[in-house]
Amino acid sequence: MQAMFIETETTPNPATLKFLPGRTVMEVGTREFTSPEAAESSPLASALFDLGDVTGVFFGSSFVSVTAAQGVEWTALKPQVVSILLDHFISEAPLFTGGDAAGIAVAADDAFGDDPGDADIVAQIHELLETRVRPAVAGDGGDIVYRGFRDGVVYLAMQGACSGCPSSTATLKHGIESLLKHYIPEVSEVRAA
Repeated sequence: MQAMFIETETTPNPATLKFLPGRTVMEVGTREFTSPEAAESSPLASALFDLGDVTGVFFGSSFVSVTAAQGVEWTALKPQVVSILLDHFISEAPLFTGGDAAGIAVAADDAFGDDPGDADIVAQIHELLETRVRPAVAGDGGDIVYRGFRDGVVYLAMQGACSGCPSSTATLKHGIESLLKHYIPEVSEVRAA
């Protein structure tokens, strides 16, 4: 059996820690679990929720972000989370029941039904989100998902460590909104969806 270490990093959200197992977690995309019921499709997420002090689990490409319940101290919870992650990755257990993410319902990207006449603008928004925003947000243990563009307003959803983070509103309004408005004059505002 090979030795394995799991690094941890803090995130801008004090309730969330980012755990890095040193290997790929999700081959493609990301996945967020916000309740034990939602986590039933993943043995790893279920085991983390079974600790009782976990309110959110997020799988990124190379990390797992875990959000602790309000008032829970990480000093007690962190070793338990690391133990579950070590057991999972050393055993090479599947991340999802059935072995992959196939068949798991994920909300459609454009929950607002974009106007086909805005296709060029929406393509530019997607490009900036993929190349500039999502890598930075992943570095903080989360993700951001495009939900729609209507009447100059871009709707985005924060996930993982970014969901509920005290600085998420500032990130959305000042960072992402400024970036999108700079490159795409048609964008007038960014709102959380």
